[in-house]
Amino acid sequence: MRNCFVPEGLSLLRIFPIFVIIFICSNMINLSSDYNNGMHPEVLDAFVHTNDEISLTYGADRWSVSARQRIREACQDPEAEIYFLVGGTQTNATVIHSLMNSFQGVIAVESGHINTHEAGAIERTGHKVIALPSSEGGKLSVSVLENYLDAFFADSNYEHCVIPGMVYITFPTELGALYTRKEISEIYEVCKARELVLYVDGARLGYGMTADGSDIDLPWLSRHCDVFYIGGTKVGAICGEAIVFTHGNAPKYFFSYTKQQGALLAKGRLPGIQFETLFTDGLYFKIARHANEMAYKMRDIFISKGYRIAYESPTNQQFFLIPDSRMNWFKSNLIFDEWGHDCHGNTICRFVTSWATTEADLQALSEVI
Repeated sequence: MRNCFVPEGLSLLRIFPIFVIIFICSNMINLSSDYNNGMHPEVLDAFVHTNDEISLTYGADRWSVSARQRIREACQDPEAEIYFLVGGTQTNATVIHSLMNSFQGVIAVESGHINTHEAGAIERTGHKVIALPSSEGGKLSVSVLENYLDAFFADSNYEHCVIPGMVYITFPTELGALYTRKEISEIYEVCKARELVLYVDGARLGYGMTADGSDIDLPWLSRHCDVFYIGGTKVGAICGEAIVFTHGNAPKYFFSYTKQQGALLAKGRLPGIQFETLFTDGLYFKIARHANEMAYKMRDIFISKGYRIAYESPTNQQFFLIPDSRMNWFKSNLIFDEWGHDCHGNTICRFVTSWATTEADLQALSEVI
């Protein structure tokens, strides 16, 4: 062991457990998320084949220009203004901050991503998240929205309060549920009547649009909201989200807002190459469709083994009730997310598929559980 380098302050006995953990985890079935693999092989090939090229910077490179045009065509929206950022929290914070006055807040359901899993990123920009109760599946119902707005503006002192300036929804929701065309249309009509921006978080947009029963596609969504983003990080990219301002309605100086938020990439080719590839020959939706199909097979495996569904989801996120008595065993064989407990001795657990999920993975899962 004389040639083995050990950092100062660490002994072999202390680092040995780390190696054990890495070895064990690398041999477990990992269904914890849809971004725990690298990038899709076609995206990786695009990077390799373009690596020696010199390009313009800050999103002016040829791949970003091409990707924007391909997304406009996919949306059937020639006026769409498109910007590429790296991650979802960064995207949400930048978009929300750029579209509201300092005294305004953003409406979301209590389980909405900006209200639960972004460490106060929205509030840090100076905008309150106004959390409303959700309906089944974590959706915002138009009746709850209207009742809140009616009550808010009926108060003669509303100008002393944080005034709602935006409605935020996710498609699909945090629990994998889908809005219908009717539901989004009704929310959008309320937003237009109240002069509110409708913003759709599409971190898993591909999975929602290719899910069984979905009636939402890109052209339709482009006509029924003010801004949305196409998630790449969770759908085959190594990182990256494409913001789509749907009616040529990007805020003036949005480039500067992005820079101020620390969200402007000098090497704009990073998301540009990825989105050009993802929007070539329908790859983005092929990836999403594959993950959903794997999720349906995974769901059948769990049901066949006697496990019950916690939340109905037609997307790549599946939620099951695992008896607490079985949790230690599950944790020793699988990597997944725990989402809380019910009152009957079960843990709500999330299992997620991705572009990298294979039939062999599902066969191994079936044998393990």
